[in-house]
Amino acid sequence: MKHTLVARVQDQPGVLNRVASLFRRRAFNIESLTVGGSETPSYSRMTIVVDTARVPAHLVAANLRKLVPVTEVRDVTHVPTVERDLALIRVRCDPATRAELSGLVSIFRARIVDVGADSVIVEITGDKEKVDGLVELLRPRGILEMVRTGKVAMVRGGTAEGGEQVNGQAENAERVS
Repeated sequence: MKHTLVARVQDQPGVLNRVASLFRRRAFNIESLTVGGSETPSYSRMTIVVDTARVPAHLVAANLRKLVPVTEVRDVTHVPTVERDLALIRVRCDPATRAELSGLVSIFRARIVDVGADSVIVEITGDKEKVDGLVELLRPRGILEMVRTGKVAMVRGGTAEGGEQVNGQAENAERVS
């Protein structure tokens, strides 16, 4: 099974390397890892999707929590979340088929963000299944290049500092701190 962990880390050089090294040393498999700024200056937020077939999620989270720059780790797998994946896809496309391709990508609420002489770049945001669906439809046209962010996730509802409340009710999620 895949678990989604959200970690709050100090924004300093080497933090990503420490986290990746921990996963390598413990032989934890990372499905995706995204890192970006957060609402708090000097802290970043990591969304890590891990395969927990061999190692329980609570053990992965406990190991993460031991790292000095990590200040909080939450397993949000079984909590209502908003999850998104972003992909930029360069697709082979001549001028005669651009309108047809534009119609196809609009069905997925994606958009063409760049046009070249013989290709276009499509941007899509959504859950993994939505992005995968568009990729599979574009594959026969010729995907020349693609980049995906991996999953980013945020717990739904109004959360208090530290995530104790969701929609006014206590969370049932396992929290490792």
